[in-house]
Amino acid sequence: MALTENASGVISDLIEINNDRVAGFEKAIADINDENIDLKHLFEEYAQQSRKNVQELSAIAGSAPHLEDDMSVSGTLHRAWIDVKALFGGSDRASILSEAERGEDAIKKAYQDALNGSVPLQSAEIIRSQAQGINAAHDKIKALRDVAKA
Repeated sequence: MALTENASGVISDLIEINNDRVAGFEKAIADINDENIDLKHLFEEYAQQSRKNVQELSAIAGSAPHLEDDMSVSGTLHRAWIDVKALFGGSDRASILSEAERGEDAIKKAYQDALNGSVPLQSAEIIRSQAQGINAAHDKIKALRDVAKA
């Protein structure tokens, strides 16, 4: 399937933000202490979700998966924020989940923007399916954050 330049850019952006999401969750997993072991498992699941998304999106784009390439600026800022937060001891459950939700907000918006753009029908179906998984992850993290803040 031939992609227009605009559609190709949309797919590239989604690949980049999924790569950022993997890196962000891997950073969080490394920094989480044992009292939040359930978050490690959840974040591992969501990192795997994004790896799968990258494979599917790369197939649409006609390229090999870009698992470590082309991190987006917002993702780089997201990871840098996690690093700064760790330096100041912001490792409590509510803080971890708040930052994870912030990252999920960014990827959720990227998917919404992609679906509002001009991508071929077959690509839109894959993107819509991935967006449903992203939205479910966002909602789960938000619910956990709400409980942690209570």
